[in-house]
Amino acid sequence: MAVDVREVLADPAQGGAYFVDARESAALSDAAEALDFRVAHIDLAGCSDKDSVLRAFAKALRFPQWFGGNFDALADSLGDLSWLSADGYLLLLEHSDAWRGADDENFAILLDVLNEAAVTWGDLGVPFWALIPLPQEQLEKLAF
Repeated sequence: MAVDVREVLADPAQGGAYFVDARESAALSDAAEALDFRVAHIDLAGCSDKDSVLRAFAKALRFPQWFGGNFDALADSLGDLSWLSADGYLLLLEHSDAWRGADDENFAILLDVLNEAAVTWGDLGVPFWALIPLPQEQLEKLAF
C-alpha cells in the first residue's frame, strides 16, 4: 500500500527537519500547497556564513523588521509566523550543500532550531516541516 504524502505532511506529530531526495521537492511542495500550507523556498545558494543564512530565512519568510538576525531571533520568528498564517508550514532549504559543508556546527544549530519550531507548532496542532533537499548521491552518504 502506497503512503499518501499529504497524510504524512498533515500530521503535526511527524513534523521536523529532514533531509529528502531533491527529486521529490516539487511533489512535496505540491502536496503541501494542496493542504493549504505556506510553502517557503529558502535559497541558501551563495550563503557563506550564519548571517547570510539568517538573511535568506528573513527574506523568504518575510520576517518583521524586529528580526534580530541570530538563532534566538530565528527561533522566536519561526515560533510566531502570525504574519504568514496558514494551516501548516513547509520550508524547503534549497542549495544548502556549500554552507552545510563549511559550517557544520551552525548547520546543526539550525537543525535544532527548526526541530524546536516543529515541536512548538505540533503542540498547537499545526504541521511544521523543514526539508533539506539533497541529490540522491549525497543523501546516500549521510550517516544516520
